[in-house]
Amino acid sequence: MNELRTLQKTNFEKSLSSTALCSSKTTTVHSLIISRLPEHNKPLAKAAVHHFNKPGKLLRSKMAMQGAEILNVNHAAALRWAAAVEVLHNASLIHDDICDGDTQRRGQQAVWTKFGRNVALTLGDWLIALAFEFASEAAEISNTPRLLKILAQHMSRTTAGEAMEFEWDGGLNWNTYLTIAADKTAPLLTAPLQGIAVMAGDHKTEQPISAYFRDLGEAYQISNDISNFYGSDGAKLIAGDLARRAPNAVTLSYVDDLNDEDKTSFKNWYRSGDTNDLSKWCRRIIDSPAIKTASNRMFSTLNRAARKASHLPVEISKVATPVHGLILQTCTAASNNKNA
Repeated sequence: MNELRTLQKTNFEKSLSSTALCSSKTTTVHSLIISRLPEHNKPLAKAAVHHFNKPGKLLRSKMAMQGAEILNVNHAAALRWAAAVEVLHNASLIHDDICDGDTQRRGQQAVWTKFGRNVALTLGDWLIALAFEFASEAAEISNTPRLLKILAQHMSRTTAGEAMEFEWDGGLNWNTYLTIAADKTAPLLTAPLQGIAVMAGDHKTEQPISAYFRDLGEAYQISNDISNFYGSDGAKLIAGDLARRAPNAVTLSYVDDLNDEDKTSFKNWYRSGDTNDLSKWCRRIIDSPAIKTASNRMFSTLNRAARKASHLPVEISKVATPVHGLILQTCTAASNNKNA
């Protein structure tokens, strides 16, 4: 937090508290998604209604719709692109909950908890198909066939990030961690504005958009890691990442600060997969400077993103600013041990 306070205030940073994403248009996006879910008494209908009963912040929809308004993109095409990204994001959440064993999602039972793993798996698959259906409609309306490739590439990268986590060998390596963190989160934050920019014919901003949201994704993942140690991330277990040996910025920060003897002891326990001493190591990590160190890295990454945002076109920056503000709020809440 000290580093955050000492930053020079850029125009971008000064506007964080004063800009908000309009939610009215996302109501239309959500209604469109609901209208395309499986019909009553059809397979997956109950599970789909349950999941979308709590739609979340609809952040990606808001970005796409506001970006479309600013860049004068066809409303019907933008609406379907917003739905495509939002639905793909929700498919990833349903699958993530299965993989991570998280029993809660948005304050209610996760789909796999309420309806079983098989239903959750197939609902996630079905939603991926629906996402590409929406994307194809957006591509047809806007005469922008590349939208399908964009969505496929972002889905591929998100999936690869998840797969890297499953193959994590306990090496406690920052480079691998940062790749996983960014790949899991950044693609579906990048997609809304990238697709809108392409429909608007602005191809030069694709790389800056991607670089900016990659930093935001990294910071957001670290905030989740911090919340995991406090049990405020919706997981079924406090320090669940430590228990299942999942990559976590707090764990890595802890290891970095250990002397050689303690580092060897922790690494031997970590690689063994044993959970008998989980509470002991969890308490040691919480009592150490590791969470503060991870917080400093998180805010440093946010600051780097803010500097990149200052180089975005004004139109894109108008949409990115409130997104940055929301993620800053989430990171600050995690750092202060509050529910974001």
